[in-house]
Amino acid sequence: MKILKNKTILITGGTGSIGEALVKKALLDGAKKIKVFSNDENGLYEMEIEYNKDNIEFIIGDVRNADTVNSIVKNVDIVFHAAALKHVDRCELYPLEAFGVNIVGTNNVIQASLKENVDRVVLISTDKAVNPIGVMGGTKLLAEKLISSEAHKDISTIFCSVRFGNVLHTRGSILPRIEKQIRKGGPITITDIRMKRFFMTKEDAVNLIISATEIAKGGEIFVLKMPVIKLVDMFETMKSILAPRYGFKPEKIETKILGIRPGEKLLEDLMNDFEMEHALETKEFFIIPSLFKKYKMTDYVGAKKPTDIKLYFKNLKPLPKDEVVTMFKKIY
Repeated sequence: MKILKNKTILITGGTGSIGEALVKKALLDGAKKIKVFSNDENGLYEMEIEYNKDNIEFIIGDVRNADTVNSIVKNVDIVFHAAALKHVDRCELYPLEAFGVNIVGTNNVIQASLKENVDRVVLISTDKAVNPIGVMGGTKLLAEKLISSEAHKDISTIFCSVRFGNVLHTRGSILPRIEKQIRKGGPITITDIRMKRFFMTKEDAVNLIISATEIAKGGEIFVLKMPVIKLVDMFETMKSILAPRYGFKPEKIETKILGIRPGEKLLEDLMNDFEMEHALETKEFFIIPSLFKKYKMTDYVGAKKPTDIKLYFKNLKPLPKDEVVTMFKKIY
């Protein structure tokens, strides 16, 4: 039995790329009802036209409003909490807004879910929450802590988090910006040629969310095993594929270096040293169990204790350029 079948699902931030992918998954798996919650009025309007289904409800509102959140969580089985402020530079400029959405909003979802005895709540987090240096990462770290801390309570609701890298070809990803720059003939912009990022596809993201929903016991963080890509390799690959389509020679499109922005790292981390000491490993992802509850490794089917997880990350090299080309030919 698929975990979403015959369930009422709430997706906060439901008009975003991950939110919409979850809507498609819920429809495919036979969810009884899907509540799409967002403060994006136009996004809700466009989704309502595209997904004209009797079992989908489109709700406008803000996760910062506790009364609104309380009202929409009623009779919900599973909450996917994807609503967040995600852009590093915006969060640096407006930290109070990031605090309100990412922390207060998450707490509102938690409290409403406890009140309504929701079965499961899954927070969509980010690798920027690991050893954060900026506002966005710091607020998402605290959101993870709010979720994980619920594991010490005697409650029926299961809370967990999934930690993402960059998701390819989502609305908030870097790819649409670079595509637009190539379409105009350049220049393309990069903050630093040493910049590397963990990447995953939308399909990877949804699979991780559903896997976490299925096997979570309470308080865990699930981290997908993702490839690292040098952004300069990615951008050069995009130039080679896309420039000819717009009538430009790839070598004629210049690359402009902007410098690292406030709150930005050269490479994100997937786990901190403390988490590595406690993490379990499956073929597809890592599980960071809650320290508030003592689970056995056998509670997670297929999980094992990594022999040397630090060595795994130390030996994790950027994807070779030819593999980046192969990946992006599938995208474009």
